[in-house]
Amino acid sequence: MLVKDEIESALRKVFTVERLEVADVSEAHRGHSGFREGGQTHFDVAITAPDFVGLSRLAKHRAVHSALGTELIGRIHALSLDIAP
Repeated sequence: MLVKDEIESALRKVFTVERLEVADVSEAHRGHSGFREGGQTHFDVAITAPDFVGLSRLAKHRAVHSALGTELIGRIHALSLDIAP
């Protein structure tokens, strides 16, 4: 399974997702730290879910990282998050 699909699946399991976009932007980071052939190292995630209402920016990021889990997070070099309630 692609890391992109794993991210989507993990977030949909935990949050009541209204909008979710996961983009593998690894190729744009070729030559940079953390890049590996085949990609799947750098991701942009945009998620909208009512679960984030009232949470601080830090709490939202922690919630997403927790939903993804340490094993999956450990395989991702860079994760850009755009989180909205």
